[in-house]
Amino acid sequence: MQAELSFIDLFLEASLLVQLVMLALLLASIVSWTVIFQRRTLLNNAKKSLKAFEDKFWSGADLSSIYKELSARSSSNGGVEQMFSAGFKEFARLRQSSSTNPDAIITGSHRAMRIVLSREIDRLEHNLPFLATVGSISPYVGLFGTVWGIMNSFIALGAVQQATLQMVAPGIAEALIATAMGLFAAIPAVIAYNKFSTSVDKLENSYANFMEEFASILQREAYASTDKAGQ
Repeated sequence: MQAELSFIDLFLEASLLVQLVMLALLLASIVSWTVIFQRRTLLNNAKKSLKAFEDKFWSGADLSSIYKELSARSSSNGGVEQMFSAGFKEFARLRQSSSTNPDAIITGSHRAMRIVLSREIDRLEHNLPFLATVGSISPYVGLFGTVWGIMNSFIALGAVQQATLQMVAPGIAEALIATAMGLFAAIPAVIAYNKFSTSVDKLENSYANFMEEFASILQREAYASTDKAGQ
């Protein structure tokens, strides 16, 4: 009885085009898993950083003290910490100008925080389109390899007078591996993309809510400083 063909044997006996398809899908799978682990670590760190900073911010600590603490380690600031630093820095800079009214101060601080928010979301969403691309096209790439392999198998069968199952089975098996590899690359990428997209949306909403709440606090301080100056 003929020994069962292993995956390596089927790969080596496949046509050149099918081999290239398999290698491309394998590479896409490896890169997508690398992206998945990187994005998972990044998003988990962002969630922890947000929770830790909000606990400190709403504990009643002085805003100037928080800003000085963040400025001392500015190289590690990110997410909501960087947004707070940008907003408070712009607030302090504009408040020093006696000709700047409170509305202009709040508008400038809000603009500075929104720029940081946009950059942070871009950082969190980095490489997510790659996962979406792998998840959407990998099955079709694998199907292309399968169709090509089966087509070659039937062309080879046409050259013989009597076809048997032993003749056609290896060719069909090596062709179907391309489809299996396409699904193997696509399924984790789609699941990860959906999960990470949801996480980014939740973080963006949390950042936006904090930005509005912080802007309200700065607005009260700006008007309070104006009232004191007018007395």
